[in-house]
Amino acid sequence: MSLQSVRAFFAEHAPDIEVIEMNQSTATVEMAARAHGVAPGQIAKTLSLKIKNNIVLIVMRGDTRLDNKKLKDTFGAKARMLTVDEVIMATGHPVGGVCPFGLENPLQIYCDRSLEAFEEVLPAAGAIHSAVRLSPQRMAELTDAKWIDVCQ
Repeated sequence: MSLQSVRAFFAEHAPDIEVIEMNQSTATVEMAARAHGVAPGQIAKTLSLKIKNNIVLIVMRGDTRLDNKKLKDTFGAKARMLTVDEVIMATGHPVGGVCPFGLENPLQIYCDRSLEAFEEVLPAAGAIHSAVRLSPQRMAELTDAKWIDVCQ
């Protein structure tokens, strides 16, 4: 269902973007970078966090980490990672396939400025073997994301 919801999202909002399916898992940044022949930073990983009472998604470059101080300064509170079950319930996507497209529930999406270093990034597409290629700006536009700076 998750891959299908992402396909439906792109069919409606950006039919020019193709969902890429691989024969091997791309569930980790390293696996995805190797499979797609790109630098790990070009893999746009999506983190599912709970901040106060809100679940948010933060999309960031694959070779960086969250900076907890920046995160707290930006949102005014500490964040915690969702559990596997919470991720699936909130997004409809499995861990390793989480992306800001075709979500089960409407969630606030944030894109970290670290993504702007690349002309093209590859976020997952709802499954552990799928992705899409697009510019960070287009991803933010399609998901109505806000730009933030919360990475190291």
